[in-house]
Amino acid sequence: MIENPGRRVLLLAATTGYQIREFRNAAERAGIRLALATDRCHVLEDPWGDDAIPIRLEQAEESAQKIVESAREHPIGGVVAVGDPTTRIGALASSALGLPYHPVEAVEACRNKFLARERWRAAGLPVPWYARFAIHQDAARAAGTVPFPCVLKPLGLAGSRGVIRADDTSQFEAAFVRIRALLETADVRKLREEAGCWIQVESYIPGCEVAVEGLLTRGRLRILALFDKPDPLEGPYFEETIYVTPSRLAPEAQATVIEATRRAAAAVGLCHGPLHGELRLNDDGAWMLEMAARPIGGLCARALRFGSGMPLEELILRHAAGEAVEEIPREGAASGVMMIPIPHAGVLEAVKNVEEAAQTPGVEGVEITAKPRQQLVPLPEGSSYLGFIFARGESPEIVEEALRRAHGKLRFVISPSLTVV
Repeated sequence: MIENPGRRVLLLAATTGYQIREFRNAAERAGIRLALATDRCHVLEDPWGDDAIPIRLEQAEESAQKIVESAREHPIGGVVAVGDPTTRIGALASSALGLPYHPVEAVEACRNKFLARERWRAAGLPVPWYARFAIHQDAARAAGTVPFPCVLKPLGLAGSRGVIRADDTSQFEAAFVRIRALLETADVRKLREEAGCWIQVESYIPGCEVAVEGLLTRGRLRILALFDKPDPLEGPYFEETIYVTPSRLAPEAQATVIEATRRAAAAVGLCHGPLHGELRLNDDGAWMLEMAARPIGGLCARALRFGSGMPLEELILRHAAGEAVEEIPREGAASGVMMIPIPHAGVLEAVKNVEEAAQTPGVEGVEITAKPRQQLVPLPEGSSYLGFIFARGESPEIVEEALRRAHGKLRFVISPSLTVV
């Protein structure tokens, strides 16, 4: 029997991410063969026994060529990329294979805050004052050219990493030096991206913040979920915690957010595949903060279900395989997720009362993803959370309360340094 390539979808993911297991389970449920391309060791022959294509995140063109060569022998019908570093590889490979996906230029714009702002301004979308500065530029001189309050951001990092608010010159200089040090760390420099040489500065946008999950089908955008972020994100750092859907915003405000998302996606050129956006809403309208050519990160997708219990990962895989998924509805119950923040730096010794937290009414699960003896680094330098809490209920208010109650039961034992035995 000749294999149907449309039922074989390639998943690009970093080995350090949480989502490979979720997509494996979704693929089995959907009857889709899942091929992997990950940044594992490229010297050892299939060290994990999963036939994954070894890629290098810092070598997008070479990695895409490996995928193209593999597809000659084992055809694929679609591509899904999770995590920002893999999206450019996915776009390059899809273009070479003639598969529907986001264009390379669109993915590059989403991964570069300056390029995205340029596209949105050209399209007439509201954008704050913004400028980019080379990381080795004199911080004091740069401070003399910006409005306050402002927000400093690494040009190419995501997930609020390195994002710092400054209300005056001294705060600006301290933030600039701190972000410069972050961009010079080994894990950032190894990506060898030009964006890693710049810091973007933007005027601070007041207002409530929301997140949008969407799916594009040859240019047509479907909004899968609009998440409220009930915790204020005013700085100096911008650590996200709770997402709750459906949104409690007025219908007119939701329509404004959705229209801004549609226009922003069109302006950067996103075309086919998942979309995740972050926006601020105030009296002047909806302001797009970030847009990514990928699904929501971490384990947050567990907050969404479609049809009769279909997870978001399955919906995305079916879409990549060419199935018509536009009419599959989202389940009606309110739902949410808390990304458990790191309270302070140190070494994780234990997380207590996990079972008690999981038994909180409305809570569907508590998953601690940080490992014992793991070095914890909070934002703005850090890039991970302690874990996730998931809840579901009759209303967004009930879901939010369940998440907060469960989190309040957890106790974190964090030592300042590894204990020597």
